[in-house]
Amino acid sequence: MRTLDDLDVKGRRVLVRADLNVPLDGETITDDGRIRASVPTITSLVERGAKVVVCAHLGRPKGQVKPEFSLRPVARRLGELLGQDVAFASDVVGDAARATVDTLQDGQVALLENLRYEPGEESKDEAERRAFAERLAGLADLYVGDGFGAVHRKHASVYDVPRLLPHAAGGLVEAEVAVLRRLTEDTERPYVVVLGGAKVSDKLGVIANLLTKVDRLLIGGGMAYTFLKAQGHEVGNSLLQEDQIDQVRGFLDEAGRRGVELVLPVDVLAATGFAADAAYDVVDATAIPADREGLDIGPKTRELFATKLADAKTVFWNGPMGVFEFDAFSGGTRAVAEALIRSDAFTVVGGGDSAAAVRRLGLPEDGFSHISTGGGASLEYLEGKTLPGLAALED
Repeated sequence: MRTLDDLDVKGRRVLVRADLNVPLDGETITDDGRIRASVPTITSLVERGAKVVVCAHLGRPKGQVKPEFSLRPVARRLGELLGQDVAFASDVVGDAARATVDTLQDGQVALLENLRYEPGEESKDEAERRAFAERLAGLADLYVGDGFGAVHRKHASVYDVPRLLPHAAGGLVEAEVAVLRRLTEDTERPYVVVLGGAKVSDKLGVIANLLTKVDRLLIGGGMAYTFLKAQGHEVGNSLLQEDQIDQVRGFLDEAGRRGVELVLPVDVLAATGFAADAAYDVVDATAIPADREGLDIGPKTRELFATKLADAKTVFWNGPMGVFEFDAFSGGTRAVAEALIRSDAFTVVGGGDSAAAVRRLGLPEDGFSHISTGGGASLEYLEGKTLPGLAALED
């Protein structure tokens, strides 16, 4: 892939596809991690005299203009982080966007309104998507792909626009790809992967692929209960995907055949219901009461997982160990994160809820080797899939 150094940007309009999909409470940004991650690439272009036009999506407005998904609050925060005003266009490719871009001077920055207000951005119709891409590309002379969290989507701003303009990867995408290559090529061993989150169905492909590559696989979070059920244990009211039990049995058998150590919880916090103040007991993971649901891994499992991480040389972690949004059920996620911080391994936090948990729990981000901005993109890369946004940048 070409990089920023390969582009002559001075005095030219550079369209930067960033990932600014941050959580909002009204107009208050509750986690600005993705905005902060976009700043170095934008700053580099500003310092080199580019006219920077940033585009991004927020939420899922599904081709409709919905005020609650406006990027206006993001423009304000981006301006604070850049130390300069960021002009905001109230549409994506209309008159406001054109007027905003036309007023930019060298070294100035504008942000377009939410890409997903336009049906063409996510359209499965190639012609509709291409038509929107042509209008978007018409706002710029060059393209920089820096929205790693969206590179697994075949969307106009990610896939089609770089085919219409001279293009390069931004610093964020370049760094993310370098980390993922380290996880898939000549990986230092022992290689341990920790997977959590709600649904095993979200991670079928990556589990299948990782079983051919890792030394140890630790399973927590809601997905662990389908594994426990596949072993024949009672899981009570815990999150369970009955339709995945046969698939999971296959994973257990495959791990055994390949000599991969697959580690499941040995105890859990079994709560009376799904609530922050729910009463709970610590119970054996193989004997969850029928009227209880597991909301976090227990203290013995936290110690077990920490032990299994202690000798690792490479660790990838994706997915919380419990309902970390509830303080009472955040201890398992914290324990895994702190084990990674203590580790001398190359440690990668795979974006999404894992990255959000690190920040919510107040853990030092520099305690990890890398925190990804794209959970879904990271998983699909590790699954061995071709990511459309990366393929377009490599052309």
